[in-house]
Amino acid sequence: MKDFFKKNKLSIYGGLITFIFLGVGVFFLGDMSGYKAKELIEASLSGINMLCNTIVLGSATILALLLTLLGISTSSNSKLKKAHYKQVLNIAKIDTILFISALIMFQMFNIPITESENMPTEWFKYLYWVTLFFSSLLSGMMVTVILLLYTTVTNIITIVGLGKDHYLISEDEIEEEEQD
Repeated sequence: MKDFFKKNKLSIYGGLITFIFLGVGVFFLGDMSGYKAKELIEASLSGINMLCNTIVLGSATILALLLTLLGISTSSNSKLKKAHYKQVLNIAKIDTILFISALIMFQMFNIPITESENMPTEWFKYLYWVTLFFSSLLSGMMVTVILLLYTTVTNIITIVGLGKDHYLISEDEIEEEEQD
């Protein structure tokens, strides 16, 4: 796991910066009453649903495109190291977590919580902060997945498309080329 963080620190930093930027923006709203939070939840519900829909569709598409990437990787003339396949596996894992998290959040906000008369008004304040925290977290995770995918795609372009030497090319292949 430490190796994953070392190799992908720029992508992870990008996601963290997004999460922190959105989180700090939320805290500028200040303290509010439960009734005001209920109004804000009602006003932001369509935007949160749209965010979740976008992330679910985007992450499902990314998973499908990873299969295409694996097809290109295995059919290329270059023999790739296991590190490339581990990189793709890590993207798939994070993307799957993102997909499931966004889907759960989407389902949670399709429950008509703001219409409930049994829920104390004070709880809406906490629900609002939790909503903003998780929407910021989902956005940060999406940025991380996109940056990880970008790194993987640029590596494949460098190896397969441009035919340049790369750290992900197996040493066996380099030795075979030198002997020829």
